[in-house]
Amino acid sequence: MKLKMTVLFTMAFCALFAQGVKREITISKKYLNFPVEHAQERQRMAMILPGTDDRSFVIRLSDGDPDYWVFSDVSAFIGKTIEIEYPKASEGLANIYQSDEINGADSLYKESKRPQFHFSPRRGWNNDPNGMVYNKGEYHLYYQHNPYERNWENMHWGHAVSKDMIHWEELPDALYPDSIGTMFSGTATVDFENTSGFKTGDEDVIVAAYTADSPGNEVQCIAYSNDRGRTFQKYSGNPVIDTKEKWGTKNLRDPKIFWHAESGKWVMVLFEKTGMSFFNSDNLKDWDFQSHTGGFWECPELFELPVDGDKENTRWVLYGASGTYILGSFDGKVFTPETDKLRYFRGKMYAGQTFNNIPKEDGRRIQIGWGQIEQPGMPFSRMMMFPNEFTLRTTKEGVRLFSEPIAEIEHLHEKSYKWENLTREEANEKLKNLEGDVFRIKMKVKLLDGTDFSLKYNGNSILHYDMNWNNLNGEFYGGDQIENLTFYYEILVDRTSVEIFADHGKFSLVAQLQEAKNKNGFEFDKNWATIKIEELEINELKSIWE
Repeated sequence: MKLKMTVLFTMAFCALFAQGVKREITISKKYLNFPVEHAQERQRMAMILPGTDDRSFVIRLSDGDPDYWVFSDVSAFIGKTIEIEYPKASEGLANIYQSDEINGADSLYKESKRPQFHFSPRRGWNNDPNGMVYNKGEYHLYYQHNPYERNWENMHWGHAVSKDMIHWEELPDALYPDSIGTMFSGTATVDFENTSGFKTGDEDVIVAAYTADSPGNEVQCIAYSNDRGRTFQKYSGNPVIDTKEKWGTKNLRDPKIFWHAESGKWVMVLFEKTGMSFFNSDNLKDWDFQSHTGGFWECPELFELPVDGDKENTRWVLYGASGTYILGSFDGKVFTPETDKLRYFRGKMYAGQTFNNIPKEDGRRIQIGWGQIEQPGMPFSRMMMFPNEFTLRTTKEGVRLFSEPIAEIEHLHEKSYKWENLTREEANEKLKNLEGDVFRIKMKVKLLDGTDFSLKYNGNSILHYDMNWNNLNGEFYGGDQIENLTFYYEILVDRTSVEIFADHGKFSLVAQLQEAKNKNGFEFDKNWATIKIEELEINELKSIWE
């Protein structure tokens, strides 16, 4: 089957470019810059590369005035000649140029809608976080990436690394589409014992599991890196899992892999049809089906956490892309539910994943989710939400999953202000003196009379709680000890996003920050209710790009 797919791909590739145009370029600079114009139809371009797989992608190549420029890192080919093939004559083909800087480098990370303390790619579209793994002082964030347009297409694995999960350095894309398919979501782990046999040098081998998507199928593949996750070699035996015949669908994707010490096996959790399947392996190459749990869609996660910090009392958390989860037990083969479906967040976040291999002395379970947040008019689109720490805590309703911003956010505090026991009017007067446009806010509000209160930012409500209907920004949330009519919120405000963590992470929301209606900054809305702001802390934040 794999040989047949490869032959068909090669035949189609050759036929497509038989009547096209070609341009040879001897590479002497780090980047090729491509002009993009959204008025143009997408056309397939190929880059014929010496000594490695060719690259094929669709692009809206500009024939006139480009909307923006995108780039490809070709530093690996300096001194060599590559060939670009395109199906028609185009002024844009001649305008592709080399440089040691990307086009627009002078304004990079200073764009008006660039998130200032959330990761976003330099150019192009991003969605799901992939392959999140810690190794030798670096946090790796791979992600779904279209490097050639600000809309979804051409799925690659983008790549960024960080020392602190706050400041990110974007590296070249790590996985490229191939004859099996485009690079859909997956995960990565460090194979410390070299069970896969992929290790060739002194570095521990990082193994990635990913979905290759084609029009008729989704299959699971693996790749490995012997240079600390910078480049990957795809396994010659791919795909390692192909279950379309079993399930009768192509909805088969997003493998999550990790080492299960108790059973001494590698575990893969894989979305298949309408739920999550569990596989075991000794070597990350040969996988055996074990069981299936229904009721989830896409991007599985599975991990164990202590309850209230007690390592003798743990639960396993299983969730899918939408943020619904189940608590239960897991023996390495079968997940046994102990709760009904629960939910820890709502809003414009999706496909959250957690880091593999965080050191035991740290012990945290840290998630990054994809922010479905728009940045209109920018040469990039979407972002990652701020890293959250997961904990399990006992509540009146039972054990629940909490999420709060990681403590490292304090490294971004630039100016901080704290007040206590303010009326609405007193608080609004204090808030007039703030500077900047990115903030962390912590507040404790007591409702003295009436039913609801709001916090506005530049004329738009970013937090509204209605005690009568128990709604937080339109989503049902009963609160924590609501009989006391006291509410605690942490709010993160970036240039295009708002994140709200209610009652120390019991419930959270992610929202698009609306265009400013005025320049009033923060203000508690003047309505008929009476409130006391018992605690108010405002932190102006530094940019992570400085």
